[in-house]
Amino acid sequence: MVQKTRFSRNGKRNVSRKMGKDPEHLVKGRILLSARNEILERLKAAPKKEIPVRPFMPPLKEVALGRDELADRFAEMFTAETGIVYRAKNNDHALETLTGIVKREGLKSVMVSTDEVLAPLNLPAWGIKIDVKVMSPGDFKGRDDFKDAVFDGVGAGITGVDFAVAESGTLGLIHDRDQARLISLAPILHIAIVPVERIVPVYESVVASVFEKEPFPSQFVFITGPSMTGDIRGHLFKGMHGPRRVIVILVG
Repeated sequence: MVQKTRFSRNGKRNVSRKMGKDPEHLVKGRILLSARNEILERLKAAPKKEIPVRPFMPPLKEVALGRDELADRFAEMFTAETGIVYRAKNNDHALETLTGIVKREGLKSVMVSTDEVLAPLNLPAWGIKIDVKVMSPGDFKGRDDFKDAVFDGVGAGITGVDFAVAESGTLGLIHDRDQARLISLAPILHIAIVPVERIVPVYESVVASVFEKEPFPSQFVFITGPSMTGDIRGHLFKGMHGPRRVIVILVG
């Protein structure tokens, strides 16, 4: 048998009044309040303990590595994450390497950042020389035009980096007006130019350097290999939320 409930115009108020006068309801409330107070009193009465000293941890071996060893370690770890690494002795060699990559990939247009790593390479002039269209965010009238181009109009995004972490093969990018976020995120291929002097042993020093003074960057990202995600069965997919491939040119 289903019991129907009737509601009067003031039914809502009547229900609340009934609940408030319900002895069982009041008893349950007092029990909960009593239990809460008991827990708080026990916490206050608990003896104060000193915070234990953090155990000594030996420094990671990467901290003791020289520049060449750091570069080797970075390349090893980055490759383990299915990234691709090329080595270049100087900027001229880096441009030659970049030209080879562009030709092998069949790229006709690229989007480039205007950060201080790429500035000496003069990529617009390089693009004219090899017949590749080189674009940067400043070439567009508005953000929508830039977004359309970076998502659908280029074959790769080319950026410098602020840091590279040897222990994990990770790139670190500080995003600002010269390092637009979408250049390393939207194209299917990301090409990063990494001066070897920007390789650091561990990521903690990167975080300290980025956030030691204000103003903080609008965004800072760590990139460890291509974008990757997985389904519930553990099947991995690349390029779902970012570049499917990441290529690094180590310079120096």
